Amino acid sequence: MQLLIVHDDAEVGEQLAGMVADYTEHAREHVASDAAAQQWAQKHARCDLLLAQLDGAGVDGLSLGGTLSEIFPGLQVLFLPGYPARDQRLAIAQTKVFPEPIDGERLLEAIETAAGVEHGAPDLFHVLDVLQMCCLSKRSGAIQIVKERHSGIVYLRDGKIGHAEGAVRHGTEALLEIAAWGDIEFAYDASVRAAETILTPWDEALVEAVTGRRSETNVEASPAQPVAEPKKRGFFSALRRN
Repeated sequence: MQLLIVHDDAEVGEQLAGMVADYTEHAREHVASDAAAQQWAQKHARCDLLLAQLDGAGVDGLSLGGTLSEIFPGLQVLFLPGYPARDQRLAIAQTKVFPEPIDGERLLEAIETAAGVEHGAPDLFHVLDVLQMCCLSKRSGAIQIVKERHSGIVYLRDGKIGHAEGAVRHGTEALLEIAAWGDIEFAYDASVRAAETILTPWDEALVEAVTGRRSETNVEASPAQPVAEPKKRGFFSALRRN
């Protein structure tokens, strides 16, 4: 598997590349910006996994993931947001989002899961993983969410969920419906806006979706517990910036 790491901090990027080299047999490259990643893509015929900083100097992981997915069909993506892990309100069982300090053990598990995905398969995220990431990173715009034949849109403003639209429902009812979809594909557009109809804080709305719909769906998420110090397993379990 060919893995591309995009992170503006050279030390963090080198640590990630070193971890992949030490504990996997996958090929890896590290670049420091979206522009460098696109230049790299022009010179390579294959990329299977993108490990991208969500927001950095010259790095927008959401935009880059969309761009590289058009070049490399079936590209799988993992995100590295800058907010602290303790800010998360929901714990996602099979997460593809790794805030700081990065849990190295879980990241390696996610890399191996991506390596086992059939070539050309869709890049699936848990819907709550995406919504929580975009809210905590204070994103504005719209997230189009697709679950098989179903499609919905969640609108954000500075990290607040302001409106949602499903096939029939709108507002809070649509958000609760979409939040119960489990694994989905998504696209993000920062330029789109909508009138605000949802007044409930995003974390309360999503926790309600988890607890209220758990009996109806296979939602593999739960309210996050306090973050404990990671156990050491022969390699650094938590990757931190100095």
